[in-house]
Amino acid sequence: MKKEDKPIVIGVTGGSGSGKTSVSQAIFNYFPGKSIMMLEQDSYYKNQDHLSFEERLKTNYDHPFAFDTDLLITHLKDLLNNKSIQKPVYDYTKHTRSSETILQEPKQVIILEGILILEDSRLRDLMDIKVYVDTDDDIRIIRRIKRDIEERGRTLSNVIDQYLSVVKPMHTQFIEPTKKYADIIIPEGGQNQVAIDLMTTKINTIFEQRSL
Repeated sequence: MKKEDKPIVIGVTGGSGSGKTSVSQAIFNYFPGKSIMMLEQDSYYKNQDHLSFEERLKTNYDHPFAFDTDLLITHLKDLLNNKSIQKPVYDYTKHTRSSETILQEPKQVIILEGILILEDSRLRDLMDIKVYVDTDDDIRIIRRIKRDIEERGRTLSNVIDQYLSVVKPMHTQFIEPTKKYADIIIPEGGQNQVAIDLMTTKINTIFEQRSL
């Protein structure tokens, strides 16, 4: 495959509730019918079938060890080599990987989104553009409470306890330091329309150059 035909990988990261998913989705939705896809790091949480449900509840989902990064790298390399993958599906109610997978065909632009995608140098080396979504801690915790209660069946006390004991310290230790690897820092996530416009303009140029 010629270098100019190789898919472009755009990494979008930031803390939990930063708006990285909103940014990624806004960029993706801007190009309906184009050769673009999203690959979520959350899909690559490790399978925990071998653990009891009680043990799974203790999993630190904000630590690099929670992810099957080797599989993510393998799948990303497959997509870069124009091969389809079977993307895993994570079941948040059971705290383990589902038996289902999703067939994902290769695309010319890949948006890789997740809290720790810049933490591993092997993943960073596969990215062409690295974006860090930088949002105030207060806004992030409010967004996380709303999401986890409405979408993941958690209680308010559970979300707050998890945030204070795990999410915030892990953010400080593992996520915030990866900001130094970013090519672009976007304040306030999905609310920053100027930054999203700049990203879509850049991607549009890529599509025009490839006539896709």
